[in-house]
Amino acid sequence: MTNENPELEPMTRTQVLIAMGVTAVILLIVAKVWLHFDPVPQLPLFWKPEFLLLGVGVGLGLTGASAIVYKIWPAYRESADLYLRLVLEPLFYVDFIWLGLLPGLSEELLFRGVILPAFGLNVLGLIVSSVCFGVLHFTGMERWPYVIWATAVGLVLGYTALETGNLLVPIVAHIIINVVSSLTWKLGEAKAG
Repeated sequence: MTNENPELEPMTRTQVLIAMGVTAVILLIVAKVWLHFDPVPQLPLFWKPEFLLLGVGVGLGLTGASAIVYKIWPAYRESADLYLRLVLEPLFYVDFIWLGLLPGLSEELLFRGVILPAFGLNVLGLIVSSVCFGVLHFTGMERWPYVIWATAVGLVLGYTALETGNLLVPIVAHIIINVVSSLTWKLGEAKAG
């Protein structure tokens, strides 16, 4: 496949896996350093079956919403395809476990676990943490629709954290979104190719 975007060079499987691991470690370090200098009370992470099921439901709901947005908004579809092709194309299906776990844990611990409470467990904190989450997914001006969608997803994930008082819900939802969306996209590309 030719690279449709010359500013982003194709990556190898190893490069993608290393980038995911390094990014996860960096986000966790940022969270720890932030908490060292600003020890805000964090939302707890605790196990309850109903929160696990809620996280799965939210993740599947957002994945379905993403599929609808993908079909009806051409600019989002193009930006998502560029981003997903860069990240997913070199990966094997087993790698999607890491694609779910590493960002699902590290991003939620930083954005919903630290940034949200640091700016307040209120609308301001929800908006700031969601915009920061969207900006994390910025990889170029032509992919701004992907950033808009990531911000919207951040709003939903943050809202679930606020409503439940438990980080388990957004973590599980994030993992489900990453795994199911990745599998769906990869399988769709395999059928098209």
